[in-house]
Amino acid sequence: MRLSIRHTTRYRFSEPVVHALQRLRLTPKETQGQEILSWEMEYDNASPELTYEDQHHNTTTLVSVDSEASIVTITCRGEVDTSDHAGVIGRHAGHLPLWSFCSQSDLTRPGPKMRALAAEMRGRDLGPLDMLHALSAEILDRVEYRIGSTGVDTKGEEALGKGAGVCQDHAHIFIGAARMLDIPARYVSGYLMMDDRVEQDATHAWTEAYVEGLGWVGFDISNGISPDQRYVRVATGRDYRDAAPVTGISFGTASQELEVEVAVEQRQVQQ
Repeated sequence: MRLSIRHTTRYRFSEPVVHALQRLRLTPKETQGQEILSWEMEYDNASPELTYEDQHHNTTTLVSVDSEASIVTITCRGEVDTSDHAGVIGRHAGHLPLWSFCSQSDLTRPGPKMRALAAEMRGRDLGPLDMLHALSAEILDRVEYRIGSTGVDTKGEEALGKGAGVCQDHAHIFIGAARMLDIPARYVSGYLMMDDRVEQDATHAWTEAYVEGLGWVGFDISNGISPDQRYVRVATGRDYRDAAPVTGISFGTASQELEVEVAVEQRQVQQ
């Protein structure tokens, strides 16, 4: 499937910027089932300073914001060819060892509810792959998808206790519980072509767990499926903070507002 993607990120500062840097993870990965045909990034009131590959093999661009700017716009667009591999990405590749994905982070660290969930999964006497599918289904059943119920700093344990969250929260709960089951797990940010609309107001998030004999396997908890040809992987990490599309620091600004516009649609391929 050929997917056309447009992603616009716009920062509005309450007063002109003195100094600001943004770190962008907005370039899709070249992985199994995914080939980048074209990809470009445009900047308004900002300039790219450095592009490098981080410890998770994420293409990362460091951008400086123009002095005195009050609005900064970053636009990405391109086309990606995808194919369905039932969520299987394959062997581990990266600068971090596999065991590091069994170590909990602040956002995935289990509390009583997550520990109870993991214990319940362990008690079902399932193989690793079946257990992960069961875990995904259980999280979706317990945590309603509700926009606005959580924020980017919400911990997985908090969302599980609240019984509501978004894709980021589903991912953190899954990752924390999988790690308690001694299964390496990681966070994925990227794009998803929706069946009912082209325009979206956010990127998507899902997870991958490492299964012996298969390698990394994807799980989209929020949609109850394994990623297929409608998904585009952009960044991976131990949690959201490792894979966030945009992070940064600024000096001399009182506050800032973020606007995101995403459009993903299928392109017809000429034979």
